[in-house]
Amino acid sequence: MFGMSVFQSVLERLKAEEDEDGATHQELAPSANIRGLNAGFVGNLASSGMADGDAVRRAYFDTSSEDMLAPPKPAPKPVMPDHLCRIRPEQIAADLGLTDTETPTGLADKRRRFAAENHPDRHHPDFRGNATIRMKIANLLIDEAQRRLRLTQRN
Repeated sequence: MFGMSVFQSVLERLKAEEDEDGATHQELAPSANIRGLNAGFVGNLASSGMADGDAVRRAYFDTSSEDMLAPPKPAPKPVMPDHLCRIRPEQIAADLGLTDTETPTGLADKRRRFAAENHPDRHHPDFRGNATIRMKIANLLIDEAQRRLRLTQRN
């Protein structure tokens, strides 16, 4: 045992114990031998004399629920949120709530809140086109409001 790895020493010990007992893997009870996944999940059908493939299939179907056997239901078609239908600039300006008394901090907050609800990554792929249009127009409106704010602050 000296000079061997732990794995090799375990293998040698198991081999020695097997020789002492005179037992081999073939002599073990059928329940100790799982030849494949089919018998391992359903139970040991070999001992009951039902080890053929049909018996395994029957065992799976006998132990499964109706939901498992039914064909998958199609996913419901997503419905576009109402706000994504509003893509005209005046509608988006109303959604943003832009006023003449905006501050830079207020505009930044409005941009963040609008993006949290309208960003294309937050919507179903079918609706991302409208979400992108809304984000582009909202960014344009906020950028224009910031530009006007800077001009009034200079004068």
